[in-house]
Amino acid sequence: MARMKEFYKETVAPALFKKFGYKSVMQTPKLDKIVVNVGCGEAKENAKIIDNVMEELAAITGQKPVVCKSKKSVANFKLREGQAIGVKVTLRGDIMYEFLDRLFNVALPRVRDFRGINPNSFDGRGNYSFGLKEQLIFPEIEYDKIDAVRGMDINFITTAKTDEEARELLTLMGAPFEK
Repeated sequence: MARMKEFYKETVAPALFKKFGYKSVMQTPKLDKIVVNVGCGEAKENAKIIDNVMEELAAITGQKPVVCKSKKSVANFKLREGQAIGVKVTLRGDIMYEFLDRLFNVALPRVRDFRGINPNSFDGRGNYSFGLKEQLIFPEIEYDKIDAVRGMDINFITTAKTDEEARELLTLMGAPFEK
């Protein structure tokens, strides 16, 4: 757990400090939080789906998820205000570093035909987002116990000011970007 945090302090922060020439150690970018989001529109017909998604996300992240509810009613989507339509988890601290380590070193290499994650998915302010097509790449999920294959969005929120700084931060932390 603390291995990744120590790695950041001993290796990543000094490398970023040296490369970008910061005047203070406090200027070096850090990983602030990771948000894992699973949207499940089919939950409007069957409320039990949300419970299954919550169990799977709790197993993957090691933290209890929060149910996301719709803000508005949309007649075209048969959606009512306040209806559960997704689940999310915000990871910080040691749990965040442990999840990051498992994601980069265990889960992503299990993706079929994996060549790396897209290096262009930065938002212009130093945050990175990407999506996964199935939850089965995580070793915590047993294939026989899932009811449907679901994807998820994973967002890395950093304190970096630019995309270049954030890309360097994530690369040094082990992110497998495409070449």
